[in-house]
Amino acid sequence: MANHLLERYRDEIVPALMEEFEFKTPMRVPRITKMVCNIGVGEALDNAKALDAAVEDLRIITGQQPVITHARRSIATFKLREGRAIGVKVDLRGERMWALLDRLMNVALPRTRDFSGVSPDSFDGRGNYTLGLREQLLFPEIVYDKIDKVRGLEITIVTTAHNDEEGRRLLKLLGMPFRDH
Repeated sequence: MANHLLERYRDEIVPALMEEFEFKTPMRVPRITKMVCNIGVGEALDNAKALDAAVEDLRIITGQQPVITHARRSIATFKLREGRAIGVKVDLRGERMWALLDRLMNVALPRTRDFSGVSPDSFDGRGNYTLGLREQLLFPEIVYDKIDKVRGLEITIVTTAHNDEEGRRLLKLLGMPFRDH
């Protein structure tokens, strides 16, 4: 299954970025290396089933089995103990990454209520972009009747861009719907 987004990246976006940023070689052009999807499950401390539901939701969205993340240290104010399960995450690369990026930009984001684009400022300074979604229902593969509760998820797009400007331009050319300032 060839992904049209990947083909567009190779055929149109690489030459456009080489020209725009005056890169000497195609290897210098920023590319997406992976996408990390993460659901924080704070209520897992009180409700063990919440973690299973989050694992299942993320598995359906990404097509890959998530790993459970654990607290690195104890935080008394949150009643959190080191080692407790507090979330689930998936690292996507290759075909699955491109497929999710395509569905995110063309299906999930446009389904957001009152959608006016995503923030162009959520870059980390090194060209990586993090996006928070308020509900997993934006993905059509999640069946409303089968979920126990609406959960948000965070998607980080990791690129090889050297700065935010390169990363922003790469995602813009791929079709990320950034809103105007």
